[in-house]
Amino acid sequence: MHSFRKLQQLLAMPLIAVFMLSTFMMSTAQAKMIGTDQVIQEEAVQADRAKVKAFMQRDDVRAEMESLGVDPDEAMSRVQTMSDQEVRRVAGHIDQMPAGEGAIGAVVGAAVFVFVVLLLTDILCLTDVFDFTRCAR
Repeated sequence: MHSFRKLQQLLAMPLIAVFMLSTFMMSTAQAKMIGTDQVIQEEAVQADRAKVKAFMQRDDVRAEMESLGVDPDEAMSRVQTMSDQEVRRVAGHIDQMPAGEGAIGAVVGAAVFVFVVLLLTDILCLTDVFDFTRCAR
């Protein structure tokens, strides 16, 4: 019984010290109101950052970066470290880019335009290109 009391005293002092130190080292919570505009701005920055990341992960963009000698993974890591203003500016430039995404859209558009023009000229009896059309006269 005497050894048990001695063990209690030996363990009690370090435990008391640890509990006292842990209560002094705890930081207090700070609560304050934040404005709606601040929340909206943070969400807009996160959306812009996601837009830039999605653009950087596209296959055609990665292929173009590799053809220019830029490592796509290095470029992605640099996007991670960009400031909010830089991300907002880049995301704005992505929105201003043409929607065709290259020469394929232009070629398909031109082919459709030529087909429609030839179809109309066949219907108006100006040409005889397609067998499935009949002259309007």
